[in-house]
Amino acid sequence: MRDDNADDQGGEKAPVVMVDVYAPTLRLARAFQEEGHPVVRVQSTPEVPPVYRSSFRTEEFADDIVHYGAFETTLAAVAAHRPAAVLTGGELGVELADRLSAALGLATNGTRLSAARRHKHTQIETIKAAGLPGTRQHLAVSARYAADWHRELGGRAVVKPVRSAGNDHVSFCASPEETAAAYEKIMAATNIFSFRNEGVVVQEHLEGTEYVVNTVSRDGRHRCTDVWRYMKISANGVTDRISAAVSTHPGSAERARLVEYGFDVLDALEVRHGPAHLEIMLTPDGPRLVEAGIRLCGADAAYFARLAAGESQIERTVDAYLRPERFLATVGDAHRVERHVAMAYLTSPVSGTLAGYPLLPQVEALESFHNVHIAVPEGGRLPLTVDDTTEPMMIGLAHASEHVLARDLNTVHYLDGAGFYRLADPGGAA
Repeated sequence: MRDDNADDQGGEKAPVVMVDVYAPTLRLARAFQEEGHPVVRVQSTPEVPPVYRSSFRTEEFADDIVHYGAFETTLAAVAAHRPAAVLTGGELGVELADRLSAALGLATNGTRLSAARRHKHTQIETIKAAGLPGTRQHLAVSARYAADWHRELGGRAVVKPVRSAGNDHVSFCASPEETAAAYEKIMAATNIFSFRNEGVVVQEHLEGTEYVVNTVSRDGRHRCTDVWRYMKISANGVTDRISAAVSTHPGSAERARLVEYGFDVLDALEVRHGPAHLEIMLTPDGPRLVEAGIRLCGADAAYFARLAAGESQIERTVDAYLRPERFLATVGDAHRVERHVAMAYLTSPVSGTLAGYPLLPQVEALESFHNVHIAVPEGGRLPLTVDDTTEPMMIGLAHASEHVLARDLNTVHYLDGAGFYRLADPGGAA
């Protein structure tokens, strides 16, 4: 295996290859570039998925290799750069990054469980086979069988595509009839990456509080960089819509349980290198995996993780691939709290042409206000918020006082409603 920080023959630092790096993970690409390593981008699909087209740029990459399906051709193009590392830049690129890194003899998670690291049903069955507690679930082959399984399960069920991201087409169903309808809707649709959905998994609805555990690994040793607690609402016909993510204290008992379980999940999925994003429900019976993404967390969470604790997946991933000895030497370092942080994801109950955000100045005046990311500008088309891709705005809050943060986050939720959005064409509503 090559030294991951090896120089090229000309004395320049070897490039890092990232598969499917798009806007949500550009921070990681730029972090490698700041270390003097050019970034070669590989695109796993012939076309850029529509969800990324408006922000897609290739100018800052040393090369842009498009994979048209012939693996050996893509491998040869990547190998010609003699890369220091190959890793995924997002959910879509996990499996191709595994194949390329394994074929080149670089730090790799291998290909044996690549499918389990992407396929939501296989993922849960894999961790259960390793002895971990996991969600009851059914890989549906028809709407009728999906409904029958829900009827046998009782209670509520969660219906989702087996491969997607961003809560795309995830439905919370109260009856078998709703589950059958959700199955039909998913199978008739394309996912967030514009691929036809290939299957549906029906799972028991887990009761409890959902958390995010973000990690980075090297040689099978794991570092938890940040943990977030989700706040949820029911709105616009969507149950359990995520309305905020709040940083958790490193010394809390629930965080310790979540991290221990999360590390076991990584081992079960044979994750030995790189970042991972784990969504875990803390139920009355203990932690249960909702799903795992073996890639960097999206939604700019790394920026807010650093704001909260002085570290994030970004710099830990750079160390894991370029300076593994430093990563391993500090993998067990104590965590710290620099600020209490929250990311508030607003939920528009109206749709139409946006004329403005009349209550935004009240948000910006909050004591803990840090920044705002506006996805729908004035004059843009405001959709009804039903998933992560239709959020109009994300508001970042940060403060030394946990109580100030909680008060201001509650204020944001109070302000977020029909009055927060002024439409140019009044009358558009849920």
